[in-house]
Amino acid sequence: MMPATFKLCAAISYRHLRNMTGLRRQAAVALSQELSKLACRSAGPSTWINQVRRRSSLLSSRLEEKPFSEMEMAYIKQGEEALQKSLSILEDQDGWKTETVVGNGDKVLSKVLPDVGKVFRLEVVVDQPLDTVYSELVDNMEQMGDWNPNVEEVKILQKIGKDTVITHEKAAATPGNIVGPRDFVSVRCSKRRGSTCVLAGMATKYGAMPEQEGFVRAENGPTCMILRPLAGCPSQTKLTWLLSIDLKGWLPKAIINQVLSQTQVDFANHLRERLARTVAVNC
Repeated sequence: MMPATFKLCAAISYRHLRNMTGLRRQAAVALSQELSKLACRSAGPSTWINQVRRRSSLLSSRLEEKPFSEMEMAYIKQGEEALQKSLSILEDQDGWKTETVVGNGDKVLSKVLPDVGKVFRLEVVVDQPLDTVYSELVDNMEQMGDWNPNVEEVKILQKIGKDTVITHEKAAATPGNIVGPRDFVSVRCSKRRGSTCVLAGMATKYGAMPEQEGFVRAENGPTCMILRPLAGCPSQTKLTWLLSIDLKGWLPKAIINQVLSQTQVDFANHLRERLARTVAVNC
């Protein structure tokens, strides 16, 4: 004999089935069939209730899934391309020249690539564990303007899935206004592979964020940051930042090179200060 509660569940399933179409109807049909099978087996209440809960939860999650649009898929693909291209640049160890070496061990290297131009590579060690650094750079990216004087504002325009975002970044003018205010619209993706985190991005087009008055629309990418626990010392993080930017406008290359390499050195110092303050507050 079918339990009364089970009859009610089946009745509800069939009543709602008439109002469903397409994939939702197919999913509901599958659930109803499973309910019927369970009834025929005359399973105990605790058994079939648990199974119905599991199937219902799975069905709900599937019905709530939202497929990506064609444009969203294009952004996801662009972010993946930025990641792969950045990694291929960093993996090639040939041709890097030293730009700057700081007393604490921070260093900036550079090389010229035929299809990209001059790229810069920052290598530093941060005295904080990877999760702390990752949280600051990814989860709290919109707060970067609070601690990095070279950044006026970072705003997330759109999130696509778990790994991809579209951002608008306003860079502050350099001292003496040698390089005026620039802004960037970028697609960014973050991936975690074991103990390694990769944050990659490149310039993109976003209709809802046209060029802004008072800013030159510059372009970055491919660019990425790689975070790894320092070998033998997991409480510290090795950070490698590949920077590739076209600042646009009429700027001498010597000035551009000086500004970009100094920007990376400054970033490392500001990040350390930010993390030190954050850890102190949380203690």
